Amino acid sequence: MQREVGHRSGEAVTLNNIGLVYDNLGDRRRALDHYHQALPITREVGDRSGEAVTLNNIGSVYDNLGDRRRALDYYHQALPIQREVGDRSGEAVTLSNIGHVYNGLGDRQLALDHFHQALPIQREVGDRSGEAITRFNIAMVHWANGDLDQAIREIEHVVDLDRQVDRPDLEADTRLLEQLRRQRAEEHDSAPPAEP
Repeated sequence: MQREVGHRSGEAVTLNNIGLVYDNLGDRRRALDHYHQALPITREVGDRSGEAVTLNNIGSVYDNLGDRRRALDYYHQALPIQREVGDRSGEAVTLSNIGHVYNGLGDRQLALDHFHQALPIQREVGDRSGEAITRFNIAMVHWANGDLDQAIREIEHVVDLDRQVDRPDLEADTRLLEQLRRQRAEEHDSAPPAEP
């Protein structure tokens, strides 16, 4: 109907929403097909916010498909548009997504850089659930780097945020915190005594 009446911006939104449904169903190829149909329409009608959302969604699908370089390409296209239109929430999501991709590529420092750019924005816009996810990702990088103290500090924040927003991850994050604390205690117990 939107095509019939020439409602191009509505058509793009609907295509994007169909893509989201396919993505949530795990049908990544169909999701991409719908996102790639929506993208040129958002550009045609000048919907910069919609364009950024669609670019971010495409990046997310490519990340889930394991095509991290292509994911980065789409995320890096979305980011300046989000900044241009003042979409602070979207900017934080994209920064966190970029951090996730860099972590998957093994570049932990670039991952941390992007996570740390996302955090203050998430706090600014009150996205406590997003902050919990970003802090969890930061903790995983610190854990991988062998910095248990920093990983524990981040997971403590995560558990606190989980409680505040009633996130379903509270139980799993609490178990992880206990595991990290046990690991740190075991490392301290097995460390050689300091020389006098």
